Amino acid sequence: MSIPSILQQAHLILAGALAPGDVAVDATVGNGHDTVFLADCVGPDGRVFGFDVQEQALAQAANRMEESLRADRVTLIHGGHEQMDREIPSSLHGEIGAVAFNLGYLPGSDHTITTQPATTLEALEQACDLLRDDGVITAVLYTGHEGGRAETKAVREWAHALPAEAYRVTVTRPLNQADPPHLLAIEGRANG
Repeated sequence: MSIPSILQQAHLILAGALAPGDVAVDATVGNGHDTVFLADCVGPDGRVFGFDVQEQALAQAANRMEESLRADRVTLIHGGHEQMDREIPSSLHGEIGAVAFNLGYLPGSDHTITTQPATTLEALEQACDLLRDDGVITAVLYTGHEGGRAETKAVREWAHALPAEAYRVTVTRPLNQADPPHLLAIEGRANG
């Protein structure tokens, strides 16, 4: 057995938190790979809300949803992830099983358009409020691009300050690579 990559580890955590009929959020849709994965986890009776600021990303993701026959369970939203609390129906607040963040830039596009620390931190705060008690948040953090180190530092500092009685927080990263991605995982503690 090989050690799962950071993205594979994120998927293992997300899959462990989700069951058919659940609701999940892809906070950074990008090309739609995580969106399809979440749609598979929640099944035909579940729902996935996906956010991205780039129309190109949403168009690619919409095509991927159609090709994979998952479009009926996915709502794509042209807007930043910091709009989660406004765009997700209030009846689902506190019911979200998992929120996935894959920070940085859209692969194959303009690398100057990246996630930003201020809006990412706002979105992470909202994600915590939207989660059900035993829900999870995963954030893949990249340090190897312009602004990536600052965003990673800000996210890690924010997560470090989360109350231990309410959340369990872990960070995973390869040790022998230059500028490796980090996986931040946050789990709500259902029983305090």
